[in-house]
Amino acid sequence: MGAYILRRVLLIIPTLLGIMVINFALTQFVPGGPVEQAIARAQGQGDVFGSFSGGQSDASIGESSGLDQAGGGSMDERYVGARGLPQEFIDQLEKEYGFDKPPLQRFLLMLWNYVRLDFGQSYFRSVSVIDLILDKMPVSITFGLWSTVLAYAISIPLGIRKAVKDGSTFDTWTSGVIIGAYAIPSFLFAILLLVLFAGGSYWQIFPLRGLTSDNWSSLSPMGKVLDYLWHIVLPVAAYTISAFATMTLLTKNSFLDELKKQYVMTARAKGLSDRRVLYGHVFRNAMLIVIAGFPAAFLGVFLGGSLIIETIFSLDGLGRLGFEAAVARDYPVVFGTLFIFGLIGLLIGILSDLMYVFVDPRIDFERRDG
Repeated sequence: MGAYILRRVLLIIPTLLGIMVINFALTQFVPGGPVEQAIARAQGQGDVFGSFSGGQSDASIGESSGLDQAGGGSMDERYVGARGLPQEFIDQLEKEYGFDKPPLQRFLLMLWNYVRLDFGQSYFRSVSVIDLILDKMPVSITFGLWSTVLAYAISIPLGIRKAVKDGSTFDTWTSGVIIGAYAIPSFLFAILLLVLFAGGSYWQIFPLRGLTSDNWSSLSPMGKVLDYLWHIVLPVAAYTISAFATMTLLTKNSFLDELKKQYVMTARAKGLSDRRVLYGHVFRNAMLIVIAGFPAAFLGVFLGGSLIIETIFSLDGLGRLGFEAAVARDYPVVFGTLFIFGLIGLLIGILSDLMYVFVDPRIDFERRDG
């Protein structure tokens, strides 16, 4: 097992390198780079991207993300809207953001800094990227854990019930609900929740955005807990909808496979009740794959919904940070969050394999690879 883990860890390096190469290459062709953003800020232009980020961006980003697409006749034809600005000013911007170097040199320098865990400094926030990531990461991880735990709490009893009642009316209509839930995009479900329960057109039951109320600091300890739980109901529901559907079907199929095995018929032949057979024998074996899939389920929620859901509900997490950085062309933050997301995904993939071996020692990845 040690050799398998070592191979997987070593594979992280070329995988991350490939991710960074592809995304760095793409940014070379994206219009409206950091220099254009700084030019727009210097000329006092408005923020044409603000409406896409929920109107909650930092003021510094709002000032820097306006790009005059209609500008023409600039001193430097490489930058739209640079008309009237001294060439020395533009040269200084290029040097400040590192664009005075060839792309290959900039990419190699970025990789060297990443090896030393130096992610640089945000172009427009005047703070280091690593500090931003560490500040936003707890929000994304917390929602990923809440949603995964809730998905398991719903899926396991529902999946078991569907397996026991396989083919019944209950199984049929719950399958329809599950398929419908899986088919609904999480962002569309999030908007629906806002419209129905956050004062959109119907009921004002839950807050529209954020994690706490304005008077949170003055609340009692229990009041703070209840206020936090009140704020996360809608985001967690939006995160969970597709995860719970997948996990329910996985649980049902796992129990169905076990219920058809010979040892179940033997246990029933000995006179054991259905409940004793289900929870005394089948449960332990059927739950192996469900338990082992916890890291993968968390990863799906963490990576799959964080960007859009955090933006819709104005949650200050990694997904929203990466989105706003992409809008503002804040490349150090974009590549930093991309690197962290990729690294977390690859590490959780290894953890998922280890979980399978932990819950079922019969699994041998080294022998399979050989």
